Amino acid sequence: MNFQPREISEQGLQRPASYQSEIEAAEALLRTKETWSGVTAEAVARMRLQNRFKTGLDIARYTGALMRADMAAYDGDPTKYTQSLGCWHGFIAQQKLISVKKHFGTTDRRYLYLSGWMIAALRSEFGPLPDQSMHEKTSVPALIEELYTFLRQADSRELNDIFRALDAARKAGDQAKEKALIEKIDNFQTHVVPVIADIDAGFGNAEATYLLAKKMIEAGACALQIENQVSDEKQCGHQDGKVTVPHDVFLAKIRACRHAFLELGVEDGVVVTRTDSLGAGLTQQIAVSHKSGDLGDQYNSFLDCEEVTAANARNGDVIINQNGKMMRPKRLPSNLYQFRPGTGEDRCVLDCITSLQNGADLLWIETEKPHIEQIAKMVDRIRKVVPNAKLAYNNSPSFNWTLNFRWQVYDAMKEAGKDVSRYNRAELMKAEYDDTPLAQEADERIRTFQADAAKRAGIFHHLITLPTYHTAALSTDNLAREYFGEQGMLGYVKNVQRAEIRQGIACVKHQNMAGSDIGDDHKGYFAGEAALKAGGAHNTMNQFG
Repeated sequence: MNFQPREISEQGLQRPASYQSEIEAAEALLRTKETWSGVTAEAVARMRLQNRFKTGLDIARYTGALMRADMAAYDGDPTKYTQSLGCWHGFIAQQKLISVKKHFGTTDRRYLYLSGWMIAALRSEFGPLPDQSMHEKTSVPALIEELYTFLRQADSRELNDIFRALDAARKAGDQAKEKALIEKIDNFQTHVVPVIADIDAGFGNAEATYLLAKKMIEAGACALQIENQVSDEKQCGHQDGKVTVPHDVFLAKIRACRHAFLELGVEDGVVVTRTDSLGAGLTQQIAVSHKSGDLGDQYNSFLDCEEVTAANARNGDVIINQNGKMMRPKRLPSNLYQFRPGTGEDRCVLDCITSLQNGADLLWIETEKPHIEQIAKMVDRIRKVVPNAKLAYNNSPSFNWTLNFRWQVYDAMKEAGKDVSRYNRAELMKAEYDDTPLAQEADERIRTFQADAAKRAGIFHHLITLPTYHTAALSTDNLAREYFGEQGMLGYVKNVQRAEIRQGIACVKHQNMAGSDIGDDHKGYFAGEAALKAGGAHNTMNQFG
């Protein structure tokens, strides 16, 4: 049974058995078990096909091969970029993939992203927390496991509906439909897709990173995203106060992740290395350097230093030798050291090249705005050294996309000598500009941002970290306004249930989505005609067809 119809068998993926071969295998087994009365081969075959992935490692190996195939495809054709949306609950992940299959007929090149920010804000036992690695690190693999539990249940539910349709076709004697449904089973595409999982800065030293990476991989993660900030001073990538570590410290954590993948037999595991150097002006440590021009010396060359003489030396000075001169790095009261202003891009480029040369598979450059040429400028420099370098990029809700792109269009118009007198650059967010040519051009640039950036700036994977954090808040605000206001129950019926029915949202049958029909069919397998089922004539879900 071909759960994933792309031509990727050469990547080492084991194709599932066909429906008929699963039945035959179950029949052969049952013939040897005289006391297993009441167990039917077709029921066993169905349950096996509904539970293809037995462990998280099965998932990690499968999705890792998919992701590697996608990366190779992108190298040959940058229109084949990938996308994901962040999830903070398994149900959200499940509904995304159900929707993707419904609207596009395939899950190809659609992933999920697991955001440390959303775990901190929504899943910590401490309550809502900022994105500073203060949440329980065990909550990360727990969410990965939850995501895949819900995705596997989506497989089970959809296949169960096909099995029911198959039984109905057989009962009606419709052989053509029966054949078509068996083909549909044999060509079923799983909802299980790669998850890029945020391991923050590793939650400690390299050994701690390795231990957590193992748990994440065992839960199903095929891709780990790790950043070059200090673990105990980690900040959200779009906030101030970020502190980076020397390359040798970060490379040890990259190797820790790779060792975890290899120990567990996930050879296609993907390590995504994120650099926060563009917005990080501080470092916790001065890098170890053994000779001029080595990696430590390059890192230290960006420090904000002044030359030290006998006259200006101070008690407690830290002094380093740079090109034969005694230099004092600027040290803050926090005991952190400051980089020279304006060195962020150069540090990002060095970070990226170094990571790729030491085991990283994908890059992540955290920027302060969504600007294709800013990203491309750095990628061009990286690709002079590593030609197939490619990025995962955060299409972040921390950016004001409307304002940023209206500014870009305004500036481009002004530079081209066009009349911009009707626009006030400081007030371009106002709704009064929505229907203007400037705003329309900005919206078109936003619409094509992912495709354009994939082609120009080497972005293989586009993700939105926190989309459902915002959609949950927005939809709840709308429902609360209507339901608790004058619209009352109509606020729910008109804007939620009626919309669900008309848009074909499967979740409108919430009992079915939660597994009620699967449970009924299992009861039939186990107890036959004696089974007490929930899906009878008096089940109100029948009102939805």
